[in-house]
Amino acid sequence: MLSMNRFRTLVICVALTAGPRVLLAADKGDAVKGKAVFQQCAVCHNADNDQKKMGPGLKGLFEKAKLADGKKPTEANVRSKIEGGGNGMPAYKDMLTDAEKNNLVAYLKTL
Repeated sequence: MLSMNRFRTLVICVALTAGPRVLLAADKGDAVKGKAVFQQCAVCHNADNDQKKMGPGLKGLFEKAKLADGKKPTEANVRSKIEGGGNGMPAYKDMLTDAEKNNLVAYLKTL
């Protein structure tokens, strides 16, 4: 049987071990919430096809060989584009929270 001190130590170790995993899972974003965030992007980008509106269509974004700027479509590169904008696209670094950006990237991955 575990003593009370050993039990506390075990609980603390489990919490410390699980804590970062829970935080990492939370950082992945929620695609359903990201679809709502995308509504402000939909003015310039198509979600249901890859045809250009004002900006490129985003259907299959993460399956493409490269982004319009020539970079590989990774989560980091897509997020960088969202944050920094460019070529007529506004920078959303300060307009969206980190959670909204995570949600948006999660949604874009479903297209």
